[in-house]
Amino acid sequence: IVFYWTPPHFWALSLLMKKEYERVGVPMMPVVHGEAETRRQIVLYTCLLVVLTMLPVVFGFFGAIYAAFALGLGGWFLVLAVRLQRRADRQAALKTYLYSLAYLAVLFGAMVADARL
Repeated sequence: IVFYWTPPHFWALSLLMKKEYERVGVPMMPVVHGEAETRRQIVLYTCLLVVLTMLPVVFGFFGAIYAAFALGLGGWFLVLAVRLQRRADRQAALKTYLYSLAYLAVLFGAMVADARL
């Protein structure tokens, strides 16, 4: 989960910090492949993340509590990623980045809650 969460999380941040990365020569996605491709990749990886987070339910590791949180959190993450792709502004990138922080924490909290209840 963390592996597929990391790209949309850091690419949203890299959209916010593109000028700084460019200035110091750090080859982040928006610098190397452009902002439009970065936003497209954020959507693709977020789709993969949503599917991936449902695998623990499919394999019986977690139940309905986790499934509800995973779908709700993932659905909202996807909405933000699509908005970022369409709007292409700093505010959309910031919202996506900040949400991704909360997303992972709440998803892991849902795992704990589901396992204990």
